[in-house]
Amino acid sequence: MLNTTAAMVSGGGGDKGGVLPLSSLNHISIVCTSVKESLDFYMNVLGFTPIRRPGSFDFDGAWLFNYGVGVHLLQSEHRESLPAKKEINPKDNHISFQCESMVAVERRLKELDIPYIQRCVEEGGIYVDQIFFHDPDGFMIEICNCDNLPVVPLVDQTLAMAACKRIPSVKQQQLPMSAAQAPPAPAAVATQCIPAPNPAMQRVGGEEVAHISCA
Repeated sequence: MLNTTAAMVSGGGGDKGGVLPLSSLNHISIVCTSVKESLDFYMNVLGFTPIRRPGSFDFDGAWLFNYGVGVHLLQSEHRESLPAKKEINPKDNHISFQCESMVAVERRLKELDIPYIQRCVEEGGIYVDQIFFHDPDGFMIEICNCDNLPVVPLVDQTLAMAACKRIPSVKQQQLPMSAAQAPPAPAAVATQCIPAPNPAMQRVGGEEVAHISCA
C-alpha cells in the first residue's frame, strides 16, 4: 500500500496553499428509496455492520461500518426524483472493495441472483479481475483483486496535474529547426491517458477498463 505520509505534497498539512490535511476516507453517503431494503443489502451481501446513528438527526437513515469505511444510508424525501436503474456500466460512479476470493464472490452473487458483469485488466503481466453489480438503487459496486497492482506515485507533479489529457507525440510537438540546432531526438511518446496520482491506474485495456480508464 502507498505510504500516505511519504506521498504528501510538500508544503501541505495546513500550510497556506498546500493540500488539505486529510488522513483517511471516513464514509460514503447513499440516498436510497428504501433504507430497509438497502440496509439488508449492505448487511447481508456486502457484510457491513449497523452502528449507532446520532439521535439528533430528524430524517430517516442508517449507518453501517466495516473494512475501515462507513456507509451512510439516507432515505430519499422524493423517491420519484431518484434516477431509474440502468444497465451496469463499469465507467459509471462506483465504490470498489478488495476481496480475497473472486471465485467466492461470483458464486455468492449467483446464489443471490444478483446480475453482474466481469472485466479483466492486464498491466505488465499483472492481471486484475473485476466484478461489477448494483445495489438496490442502482449505485454500482465493484469487487476486485486490485492490490495485485502496485501503488506507485508519479514523481513528476506536472504529469500528475495533466490527468486525463491526451499527450500528442513528441514529433508533433517539435518546431522546425536546422540539423545543427536540433538536439538528439527523444523517443516518441505514444498517445496515452495519464490519471493522477497513480501510473498503475492507466488505460491498459481499452474502454472495458472501468476505474482504470479515464475516457
